[in-house]
Amino acid sequence: MNLSVLARSRVACWFAAAVLLSGTGAAAGESFVAFESGQVRPLALSGDGARLLATNTPDGRLEVFDVTESGLVHAGSVPVGLEPVAVAARSANEAWVVNHLSDSVSIVDLSGTPDSWHVTTTLAVGDEPRDIVLAGKNNGRAFVTTAHRGQNMPGTFDQHSEGGRADVWVFDADAAAAGLGGLVSIVNLFGDVPRPLAVDPTGGTVYAGILHSGNVTTLVGPGTVNGSGLPPFTDVDGAPAPETSLVVRFNGTDWLDAGGRVWTDQVRISLPDYDVFAIDANAAIPQVTERYSGVGTNLFNIAVNPASGLVYVSNTEALNHNRFEGHGNFGGSTLRGHFIENRITVISPTTQLVSPRHLNKHIDYSTLPGTAEENANSLATPVDMAISSDGLTLYVAAFGSAKVGIFETQALESDSFVPDDADHIELSGGGPSGVILDEAHDRLYVMTRFDNAVSVIDLEARAEAAHLSLYNPEPASLVAGRPFLYDARFSSSRGDSSCAGCHIFGDTDHLSWDLGNPDGSVAINPNPFKFEPPAEFRDFHPMKGAMGTQSLRGMDKHGPLHWRGDKTGGDDPGGSPFDEAAGFRKFNGAFVELLGRSAELSENEMQAFTEFAMQLTYPPNPVRALDNSLTATQAAGEDLYFNFPVTEDGTTCNSCHRITPALGLFGTGGESMVRFAGETGQPMKVPHLRNLYTKVGFLRQSLPGAPPGSPLPAIRGYGFTHDASVQSVTRVLRIFDAIETDEQRNALAEYLMATPSNVAPIVGQQATVGDGNPATGLSTAYLMTERADVRSPQPECDLVARGVVNGQPRGFLRVKGGKFKGDKSGERLYTLGNLVTWATEPGQAFTFTCVPPGSGYRMALDRNEDGVLDND
Repeated sequence: MNLSVLARSRVACWFAAAVLLSGTGAAAGESFVAFESGQVRPLALSGDGARLLATNTPDGRLEVFDVTESGLVHAGSVPVGLEPVAVAARSANEAWVVNHLSDSVSIVDLSGTPDSWHVTTTLAVGDEPRDIVLAGKNNGRAFVTTAHRGQNMPGTFDQHSEGGRADVWVFDADAAAAGLGGLVSIVNLFGDVPRPLAVDPTGGTVYAGILHSGNVTTLVGPGTVNGSGLPPFTDVDGAPAPETSLVVRFNGTDWLDAGGRVWTDQVRISLPDYDVFAIDANAAIPQVTERYSGVGTNLFNIAVNPASGLVYVSNTEALNHNRFEGHGNFGGSTLRGHFIENRITVISPTTQLVSPRHLNKHIDYSTLPGTAEENANSLATPVDMAISSDGLTLYVAAFGSAKVGIFETQALESDSFVPDDADHIELSGGGPSGVILDEAHDRLYVMTRFDNAVSVIDLEARAEAAHLSLYNPEPASLVAGRPFLYDARFSSSRGDSSCAGCHIFGDTDHLSWDLGNPDGSVAINPNPFKFEPPAEFRDFHPMKGAMGTQSLRGMDKHGPLHWRGDKTGGDDPGGSPFDEAAGFRKFNGAFVELLGRSAELSENEMQAFTEFAMQLTYPPNPVRALDNSLTATQAAGEDLYFNFPVTEDGTTCNSCHRITPALGLFGTGGESMVRFAGETGQPMKVPHLRNLYTKVGFLRQSLPGAPPGSPLPAIRGYGFTHDASVQSVTRVLRIFDAIETDEQRNALAEYLMATPSNVAPIVGQQATVGDGNPATGLSTAYLMTERADVRSPQPECDLVARGVVNGQPRGFLRVKGGKFKGDKSGERLYTLGNLVTWATEPGQAFTFTCVPPGSGYRMALDRNEDGVLDND
């Protein structure tokens, strides 16, 4: 069987297994919320090498395995926060776990018996932390990457202020573990959304990478393009395209579009493209000492060669400066089958040389479809890496290939390696997200996210020796559909790309792409309009121009899909524009037109992908206060939003951008409009507003060394509206003449950044109460009880408490009446005071966590939802 057939067989097996497991029924789906957080560093060996630590992301636990001569033996697990994505071992008995959705780090005591293992301290950090390393003298400091926002930020946070949107939180490890806080500093990086960390061989330098670091591309707006005298594009029938923006890329001297035309005079920003930052880990106040550019567009992980000190960065490079899907060549600029490249970039700290290495350089991109041999030799979505202690061998987990790639570091550095599947280790589970080397036993351990398991690799045989499943509370439909988002061997003929190339972990890459199709014709628009447009602006032209990548999150209940709503069930016989599942199935054509697959997915395969995608959910909005209140400015903006007429007929913002969380509406009712917010000549679906806070816009900053009079450096080349060409929300609001003052615009912008999301702000938040922990833990627990008791207009959260009582791990759920039900049947209900009293005993700290409504019973009382409480 060739490997492309093997890939198809693997997906078929995952699909069949999920169907067999579908007896878990609706209850499992109702009690699990799919946030689809990307794992960063899911595996670690304890300080003595005797244990393997693994983050069980869907189950919110740290799993612990004993490392034996014959393999791994599961020893126990410890509940931590929501969506744990990274773990570091500080010693043989202490683990630090990064909880992505909980905005926290759990410090776990693994001494004694498994029943006594528990979280001793919870550190509140910035929004959506992703990675952690221990560095500095004697590994005395913990470094954590977070987005520069969130309710745990010290001081006042201004979403629009000058500065970076990426932070590294630095803790004194001893003080933090003792419950004394221990925050040393927050290092701000001129980037947006940090992800990976790594430490040099001395422990004195920490490297931090930016997930959405960009690729020196931006936009020339439609007004500029239209006034340039260029003829408009046409479709296959000669119909002229509407005015659209152009993606341009800086070549070191000028800004060029895909046709090679120069637009330098029309670009008002510069993009330094800082990707990787070096931080002095030993300084009294850690600070950035070096920045590296040109590393990649989306950075996944970093590893440092222990022998040479060279830095390896796994990444993908987006080719969005090219354009068009479809079957034609279009002057050589088609993106079909070649819209991203998978790379390892080598950085030399001594020479400052940055050298990207294309992992799939064997592919002939001039022909389609790709060959079975190309598919077999490809690696897609390189994420975690491990390096041998002699620095000679690099192991790479290829998330989109169900493989671990093996590279001689010297061949990688010199770019003399030859891609060959003989240098790949096949895995029985898909989505390898973490890899760690156990040289004492000549083994690799690999986390496989698709099936939530750990593989044991015999390095001498270069083969999988064992595959150990972790408990997975996900509904079967999530497990069945996940491979269709990520598995490049199945979804592309060359084995190098998948939908996740742009929809990073089901979200977005924060870029704009021109995926117009010159082979296409104008299509009839069946969707309802808020205000009926002129006939010439109603239908869908195939040359739609540049548009920002949208998230796959939160599509349910929001009408036809994509910016224009052109993925719609309304053009099915008897179909409805408000059938989101039918709209999503219309993306099947992209597997051929963009990914270069030889055929679309089957009806059953696309339905499985649809069921998976429809469950993806937005996280809490980190701009809103934990008690769901608004600041005075946000409240003023809310009043304007709902009550202030912005047009002569009395239309308010909410008339179109409907916000009714109780009905599942977060900024749109699904209708379309034309000539709104700078749109020119194309129908646009009224978009939701939940992820506005993640968009930086053309946020600029004066940086040292910039030539006088030069354009100010920006973090990102993309802003707001459908094509991301508008620099800020306040600039968008200027189209409304009725909003006359900057004060009004600023208030509205502040409210828009605080738009409600699918879950309340308190969801995920944690506090540990117990011996040695500060009073802030208890005060946060009190706030959690208040929010858990809110049930109108809709529940905000379920409150779970976990701890050890009399040597036994226990779970409790806050129930109606303000008391806690335990995980043993027949027990009386307990008060918060009862739990706090237990927590004051040594070794019995309690951790309180607000979880999504409906998830509390599973997470506190009945883990496998079999009707038998966990301690029965």
